[in-house]
Amino acid sequence: MRAAVPAHVLVVAKAPVPGLAKTRLGADVGMDAAAGLAAAALLDTLAAAEAYAPRERRHVALAGDLADVPETDAAALRAALAGWTVRGQRGEGFDERLAAAHADVPGPVVQIGMDTPQVTPALLEAVAAGLADHDAVLAPATDGGWWALALRDPAAAAALRGVPMSTADTCAATRRALEAAGLSVGEAPSLVDVDEVEDAREVAAAAPATRFARAWRAAHARPSGRQAAPNHFESTETPRATEQQRGGGAA
Repeated sequence: MRAAVPAHVLVVAKAPVPGLAKTRLGADVGMDAAAGLAAAALLDTLAAAEAYAPRERRHVALAGDLADVPETDAAALRAALAGWTVRGQRGEGFDERLAAAHADVPGPVVQIGMDTPQVTPALLEAVAAGLADHDAVLAPATDGGWWALALRDPAAAAALRGVPMSTADTCAATRRALEAAGLSVGEAPSLVDVDEVEDAREVAAAAPATRFARAWRAAHARPSGRQAAPNHFESTETPRATEQQRGGGAA
């Protein structure tokens, strides 16, 4: 067993803009409420990551612009991201964006998206712990993707280029790519990735104290989603993304 090393945490996220975020949920609760659900999921994720890693080891790769996010959510995200290193996502496909985001991190890293609001600091610790025995650790999602990827060397994420994302085979394809690059790959616990209405119901029921669960209950207690004015957020770079649902989720 190799010695465990402190890992950075990298959250790959997209601005929760109505009409662009959680659109499949939007068909059920409305696009404004769906964006609010996305914001709540991101806030839950940031809170878990903050409890796991000190501020000098916390990173966000952001797609889109929080200036386009309803003000209440934008203000909450701005406050939650205080002290984080925030960079804009770079690259055409999500595979390239993931590789680029990892390359910006200066040491061992645990990367997650914003589609698993039920994540806990203990789960992040479990993923990182696998790096004591492996070069990489994959945490599968129940839809065939993955919700977390840990790497001892962030540069190894170059192996993600060319891996098809957002498919039922993404986790298996990612493992094959990492192993083809000469990495040993461990596995961490599986989680439900929130993309569909049934996913949201399951996660909200399993983690009822999360912001996401509260937002889910609120969305079903009123006929339409929330509406508010936009706010602004400063980061090192915030390009407008064309990536859809997975631009800010796991793979």
